[in-house]
Amino acid sequence: MDFCLAQDIQKRLTRLVKKLELNHINSSYLYGFRSYGSRSRARARIWSLPSIWQKALDLQPGYCIEVLSENFDKLSADDQTRTLIHELLHIPKTFSGALLPHRGRGRVRVDQYAVDKMFRKLEMRGL
Repeated sequence: MDFCLAQDIQKRLTRLVKKLELNHINSSYLYGFRSYGSRSRARARIWSLPSIWQKALDLQPGYCIEVLSENFDKLSADDQTRTLIHELLHIPKTFSGALLPHRGRGRVRVDQYAVDKMFRKLEMRGL
């Protein structure tokens, strides 16, 4: 599998953070990647820099959002946007390097309802 920085994804992520008013996300530490050659069925995934590595390397928290070219690129523009929103919703309000799960007991979670709500917010704002 091969990875490369994806400026188009980076720009879309930055625009989504701004339009959706996800003010807890520091776009300077959010990176977009495109991968090729994966056998995964996933469309995208998010990678974090855990706090122990942040301390060891003296770095700020950061997140990489990887889109898997084979599965992501063939989606409609709306479905690509929904996928990117889904990945952004894994970033906690603390922007600590942690990730929010899909499911959880009483915790905030990333689900389709939250993605659809954010997507409708975008449509209302004309993105």
